[in-house]
Amino acid sequence: MKSFFKIEENGSSISTEVYAGITTFLAMSYIIFVNPALLSLSGMPSQAVFLATIFASAISTVFIGVFANVPYALAPGMGLNAFFTYTVVFGLGFTWQEALSMVFICGLFNVLITVTKIRKLLITAIPEMLQHAISGGIGIFIGYLGIKNAGLLQFTSEAPNILSINGGDPLATEFADGVNTVVTNGSALPALVNFTQPGVLIALFGLFLTIILMLRNTKGAILIGILAATILSIVTGVTDLSAIDFNQNSLGSAFEEFGQTFGVIFTSAGLPALFADASRIPLVIMTIFAFSLSDVFDTVGTFIGTGRRTGIFSDEDEEALENGSGFSSKMDKALFGDSVGTIFGAIFGTSNTTTYVESAAGIGAGGRTGLTSVVTAICFIVAMFLSPVIGIVPSQATAPALIIVGILMVSSLREIAWDNFEDAVPAFFTSVFMGFVYSISNGIAAGFITYGLVKIVKGKAKEIHPILWISMLLFILNYIVMAFI
Repeated sequence: MKSFFKIEENGSSISTEVYAGITTFLAMSYIIFVNPALLSLSGMPSQAVFLATIFASAISTVFIGVFANVPYALAPGMGLNAFFTYTVVFGLGFTWQEALSMVFICGLFNVLITVTKIRKLLITAIPEMLQHAISGGIGIFIGYLGIKNAGLLQFTSEAPNILSINGGDPLATEFADGVNTVVTNGSALPALVNFTQPGVLIALFGLFLTIILMLRNTKGAILIGILAATILSIVTGVTDLSAIDFNQNSLGSAFEEFGQTFGVIFTSAGLPALFADASRIPLVIMTIFAFSLSDVFDTVGTFIGTGRRTGIFSDEDEEALENGSGFSSKMDKALFGDSVGTIFGAIFGTSNTTTYVESAAGIGAGGRTGLTSVVTAICFIVAMFLSPVIGIVPSQATAPALIIVGILMVSSLREIAWDNFEDAVPAFFTSVFMGFVYSISNGIAAGFITYGLVKIVKGKAKEIHPILWISMLLFILNYIVMAFI
């Protein structure tokens, strides 16, 4: 084992690697609760997503640890799972089976750009400023999602501003099945709730507890916050245990549900359905592009941000990333492992599986080799037996985790030169706009289009990379097509 992982050559020990692996798991284990909560909103069976999350995380993490010998862990990405549910399924109207199919294609595309020089073109095409804006924008999006799920906001719209109710006449007064959806114009005003609802108070308790634990550098702070808020919701009666069928939330029932997601992309509801309507193909291509763009730059940022300081990746690795092809560096192998992880995740039944920045916790604890990843993967498999717990975790308990992750991701906005208006305009529309319009892909589109506009007006059109030109035109074409659908 020592020779395979080159533990001594990397200045580590088996005990240190084991400790680092457990530390990484505790830092990111909240995903086994949050991911099912988010993806189940799209119609996916929660217990199946729970197992898909565990299997995708464990297998992908083992793969990257053994193949690349780096101490990183993978799991369904925060932001990408929200994009899956709220933008692709809710916003664009795809089924969750079709969305999984797009994730699968995204994984294949990422593998392609990792083993060819296309990767270099994609990475160098997007200005560093926009890369930071995308990452920070996803943080704003996730943070807003957490605030909303915590029940901290209420929205008020006057009757004349309501555009439709249940997709029909806004003046209707009778609804046989009740009111399900209300569409209103931009006059809807958000406001803070009055803090009388027990669920909101539980979310605040979980949020403040998690913040305190994070400030005190407590291992597993986010997971502790989720569990503490869940226990409080049970004690206060917000979560009614008598209403939960534990037979339907057992590990056995989870495996029964797992059959609904495992390999569904290869059925008629998956890939064939995705391409059945030719008029949707441009939208499908742009959605896959948005998936891939977020995945690739999130991963590269994590590798460079954590690997450069610790020496896991050298300057030569970064240079090879931009100029080489195939597996000429350790980072190439790590990127390949990350891409394969997305393919695994789609087959099992979850959104993009990506490298977690929480891996920095294990690296900080001394992890330097792939043995750290293997230990983290084992922890995920053991967590499978928590299946009965998933059914009792309320959204108010997972909402603080979304807010905290949002805070951590927003930190990338500090890398943007906000005093340079030429950079500030596209950065603003990429990041802040992403949260305002509740869409990651629309935020990326707004950033690309305004970046091109700024460069054209400034007489610097030659600085726009051909890939950006193509992306801008595709996004504009998409909006034109959507306007007439």
